[in-house]
Amino acid sequence: MTDNPFFTETERLILRDWREEDWEPFWQGTNTPAVMEWLGGVCDEAKRLAAQERLLKYQADHGHTFWVVERKEDGVILGFCGLKRCNQEGGPLDEMEVGWRLREDAWGKGYAREAASASLALAFERFGAEQVIALTVQSNTPSWGLMKRLGMERNEDLDFANSDFGDDMIIVYSISREAWEAQDG
Repeated sequence: MTDNPFFTETERLILRDWREEDWEPFWQGTNTPAVMEWLGGVCDEAKRLAAQERLLKYQADHGHTFWVVERKEDGVILGFCGLKRCNQEGGPLDEMEVGWRLREDAWGKGYAREAASASLALAFERFGAEQVIALTVQSNTPSWGLMKRLGMERNEDLDFANSDFGDDMIIVYSISREAWEAQDG
């Protein structure tokens, strides 16, 4: 773990490092058939523990991860959002990747966009990324719809075969630093 804990705020959210007490409410809210539909299905205990270890390792290795997303008004853990280095087999390895997973009762309220926008800003401003990618499957319309609303564009040259998310093909969206700065200004 880094010496300086990560913490950033948006209008309605806090993105921060994981605490031991976050895991139970995170899994309770996000390890459901609806949330996990496009993410390979509900995780058993072994998959949950492996995911937790990966998230903590990303933070230790790179200074960023898919951070906890906490709602400011009541402290509820809504899910995660943040940055990692792409490590999907067959994919654009080591590219900066933005990702999110929120509990179902947080959908449709703009939280994912708010957290993902903050994460993209951090990718470019704090972590020096030149490009950020996002991964999903074609069937997950809400996910790639958000990618488009964030200013990301489909990058078919980076699409790759992988069944980790229950489909045969993972599609890739991306945004460059230049495109991010142009829309931000």
